[in-house]
Amino acid sequence: MFTEGRAQDAVAVVLGAVAALSPIWVAHNDRAMWTLVVLGVLIALVGLGHMAKTLAGTTADYALGVLGVLMFISPWVMDFRSAYSGASWTAWIVGALSVAVAVAALPAVSGRLHGVTHH
Repeated sequence: MFTEGRAQDAVAVVLGAVAALSPIWVAHNDRAMWTLVVLGVLIALVGLGHMAKTLAGTTADYALGVLGVLMFISPWVMDFRSAYSGASWTAWIVGALSVAVAVAALPAVSGRLHGVTHH
């Protein structure tokens, strides 16, 4: 799925940038905007930190997973789910993809994915 070159980190940076910049093109209120910007920047920073080798591998993967879950539940917690559907969908998609990337990068999952032999 992912190579040892840590494509997950680049995906995390892109996902974070999309979330952080999304208030430019989606309707939002202040809570939705700041939620998308702050969590998006944090997701991108986790990816950049792991690319720069300043964050330990498993720590970065777990942090990305937690931030992804926070992003996913943010439309309900910050109460912008129904009024700002564009911001909600952005949070749900970026959150779910962040969690998927984090799970795929975990050593137990990564070992299984790379250890499969094809006949």
